[in-house]
Amino acid sequence: MSVKLGTNPIAWSNDDLESLGGETPLETCLREASAAGFVGIEMGNKFPRDAATLEPLLENHDLSLVSGWYSSHLLTRDVAAEIQALGPHLALLKAMGCDQLIFAETSNAIHGRQEIPLSQSPAIEAAEMEAFAKRVTAVADHVRAEGLQLAYHHHAGTVVETGAEIEAFMAAAGESVGLLLDTGHAILAGADPVALARRYGSRITHVHCKDLRAEVLDQVRAQNMSFLDAVIAGIFTVPGDGCIDFPAVLETLHKCGYQGWLVVEAEQDPEKANPGIYAAMGHSNLARFAAEAGL
Repeated sequence: MSVKLGTNPIAWSNDDLESLGGETPLETCLREASAAGFVGIEMGNKFPRDAATLEPLLENHDLSLVSGWYSSHLLTRDVAAEIQALGPHLALLKAMGCDQLIFAETSNAIHGRQEIPLSQSPAIEAAEMEAFAKRVTAVADHVRAEGLQLAYHHHAGTVVETGAEIEAFMAAAGESVGLLLDTGHAILAGADPVALARRYGSRITHVHCKDLRAEVLDQVRAQNMSFLDAVIAGIFTVPGDGCIDFPAVLETLHKCGYQGWLVVEAEQDPEKANPGIYAAMGHSNLARFAAEAGL
């Protein structure tokens, strides 16, 4: 296989709503992720932020660090300030041997605000999107010079959410900017992950594999729910447990020559969805889908 399977600790302890899984020890997350068969894991809010502590912690569970999310504020500060703010995170990922840096604009994002419905997601004008993409490109050039790839995460509740916004952003961004394809966020925003994989295959450098429950999506739209309330309601699940055609997504990625991580990142309420059980299910299903797709 030309891909490796990783996971994200958000199923055990949520980063955006820390009351979800807040009491779950990091040790439990690492033990269950490893037991499920994953060989890597992304950063979470309970992870130590220094390589000297983090590296042996992960090694004890036969896990490597896949990458980690970075919240940018390029709509409100310049490139130099962003690069300075990014420094410690970039240094940690570099020290841990990561090759991807997950990057998303959050200066006006609403995905972490439970009181604001997704229907009020921020949007920017075409000229501002072009200027923003050029600033992201400058940061990506810096990240590349440090030996890593910037993977831009389209995400619900941010300025790069819908298919049209992804298209506008990617058209204006330079070649140093990679795209993180997130299957669940694509469907939530009305985009087709297969079409995104086909269109941007050569620029997709990281993949988040989350499935989506269609009946909950209908509920979210009918009730004008916030992102966090959608998560609590169970909109996301692991690959093979929802409505997304993962074989088609992975077959398209294979045709595009994708090599890298496939990360199960499916935030749920751990009281309703046992993280260890769902991790094992997600790994089993994703491994099967990837093998059948030739990955």
